[in-house]
Amino acid sequence: MTTFAAALAAKRPEQIALDDGKSRLGWADVDGILNRAANALLGRGLGDGGRVAVFAENSAETALAHVGGLIAGASTVPCNFHLSAAELAYILADSGARVLFVGPETAERGLEAARQAGVGIVVAWGSDLEAVNSAAAGSTQGPVVVAWATWLETADPADPPSDLAPRPHLLYTSGTTGRPKGTDLPPTMFAGGATVAEHLERLKENRFAAFGTHLVVGPMYHTGPLSGARLLAAGIPSVILGRFDAEATLRAIDENRVETSVMVPTHFIRLLALPEHVRRRYDVSSLRLVTHTGARCPVEVKRAMIEWWGPVIFEAYGATEVGTTNSITSEEWLAHPGSVGRAIPPFTAMILDDAGNEMPSGAEGRLFFKDSTGRGIVYHNDPEKTAAANVAPGVFSLGEIGYMDAEGYVYITDRFSDMVVSGGVNIYPAESEQVLIGHPKIADVACIGVPNTEMGEELKALVVPVDPADPPSELEVIEYCRERLSHYKCPRSVDIVDSIGRTTMAKVNKRELRAKYWTDAAGA
Repeated sequence: MTTFAAALAAKRPEQIALDDGKSRLGWADVDGILNRAANALLGRGLGDGGRVAVFAENSAETALAHVGGLIAGASTVPCNFHLSAAELAYILADSGARVLFVGPETAERGLEAARQAGVGIVVAWGSDLEAVNSAAAGSTQGPVVVAWATWLETADPADPPSDLAPRPHLLYTSGTTGRPKGTDLPPTMFAGGATVAEHLERLKENRFAAFGTHLVVGPMYHTGPLSGARLLAAGIPSVILGRFDAEATLRAIDENRVETSVMVPTHFIRLLALPEHVRRRYDVSSLRLVTHTGARCPVEVKRAMIEWWGPVIFEAYGATEVGTTNSITSEEWLAHPGSVGRAIPPFTAMILDDAGNEMPSGAEGRLFFKDSTGRGIVYHNDPEKTAAANVAPGVFSLGEIGYMDAEGYVYITDRFSDMVVSGGVNIYPAESEQVLIGHPKIADVACIGVPNTEMGEELKALVVPVDPADPPSELEVIEYCRERLSHYKCPRSVDIVDSIGRTTMAKVNKRELRAKYWTDAAGA
């Protein structure tokens, strides 16, 4: 047995360890599945740091595939389940994944991506495997497709070795130049340890591990929701929800006496939008710690959540590449409303002007961080992008403009990078721009972030038509992009403009383009 699951199976035989609304698994069930999942991966020679990709919507199997990979000493690659086959194929090839796990919603795209990337085996759950195998049979180069249940049944149920080195997830962010960038789960978020056994012990030091049942509400290809899987390995029961539903979230908190979760501001906005009588229907008094991340939270939204749920809201500001750089408790935030908190070790926050000079307290400038370990931002297989992301060893920016008060609390006021944060998801406009410029009616295009009440920001395309008398329609532009990119990367709205203000060096001032929309929103 895996040590942690064996002990919990003996200590809490009746406790539900994992519940996704379809499966309710006890610790003994989890133990048996993880033994077999880990040994199946080890049987394919993946215990030397090899990689396996998980391309599936939230489910018990998604969590178990990740934890099984961890126990096998393999690095798992969480893949956004919205991706097209071509987008996924790039990640599979770049990461060197040798096994791909898919769910019923992603099986067809996953199979095609595996074929394109040369992945040898696809493990599927909840799918029409006859149809999937039929599709695979159409190509002599297709991967072997195995049902999740069969994959487990044919694996060794014995204890996997616990002296393997643990490996961090390899996560992919959207790309500023149209290609996503891979980055290992940073040391600030990865428990480390020389062996898997030591790693599992270190997971118990996670701030969530001091509490009870954890609720996963966001997609598990993000680091925050994925922490629910790692908490399972720390002995914390997990309840996993599918695509976000505000009332279902409250019901899950009430029925499971949930104590912790990770959410983004869009979740808060949707929860607060529920009618008062619906909100009062559910008891949320069990909550002890709810971390919010992904984007700035509007002051009035966060204040309302603290008034409703109490001082359990903990903000973690940072990025996939580096983890949390700043944090702030509810009590601190009430004294410093609007702040994303003070920098936490190993990071130091700095506000710099355009010339790189440090600014005094209260003065607005570019927000940078210094990592005392010297690591900074590191991209997989890309020393050039790594070098470009760090202005000096261990000194980097997340693309924000802001100021710092005399106590060291940071306030974000704008962005100087092009990245758009919509519902906690990072979107790089370059991907849509590269697609849209191929439209026969578009002469030039720039995509920018504009205000969206629920999502914080949304992507808007500013389109210069080839023929001003015959511009493309908004629907035509959006559909053209959606046929070629995952929908979340595409603009939600389109404005036809005479010019996007390119300089003679072909540069576009995105901040200037955004200014009108944000000024209009502020004055509305």
